[in-house]
Amino acid sequence: MITNFDKLCGELEKQELEAPNGVALPSTYAQLLAIYLYQNDLCNAKFLWKRIPQNITSSNPEIAAIWAIGQKLWKKDLAGTYQTIAAYTWTEPIANIIKALEEKVRERAFNLIGRSYSFISLDTVISMTGLNKEAALHVCKERKWELDEDGTTIKPVPPVQPAPLHTSSEDQLFKLTEFVSFLEN
Repeated sequence: MITNFDKLCGELEKQELEAPNGVALPSTYAQLLAIYLYQNDLCNAKFLWKRIPQNITSSNPEIAAIWAIGQKLWKKDLAGTYQTIAAYTWTEPIANIIKALEEKVRERAFNLIGRSYSFISLDTVISMTGLNKEAALHVCKERKWELDEDGTTIKPVPPVQPAPLHTSSEDQLFKLTEFVSFLEN
């Protein structure tokens, strides 16, 4: 299974640019479109979709199915995204990318719920994550989210944000000012 999608993306972009007559293979377009969606690079995905020749998009239903996922992501329709992913039987190597995309969208949904809600209904969590009730409850317990006594409301815990590795320009300017002030006095 391919896991380094950034490297693969660069290779596919190069293949597209070096393609004879400017038209790459349908598999190149399909993988590149799926990787753009995985990277949440919806703008590049949209531009790629517009660049793909009409005869390729009409003769390859898998490319159209990938773009259908992109449209759902563009509209922020999470429930529709999971339905669109499940509605098509993906071929290799697209299946690996789509599986990783689904997991990444689900992880982003859980992080969004954790950051945005103090309380949320279980049905909304199920809709936003595309999981069944048991799986959603299992993930909520793993994340140490509390389930109310009624069993229908969840109290999410915000995800832990890693400390930034770099300081902002204002912080650097403040430290420099303090240092210069120290030297002058």
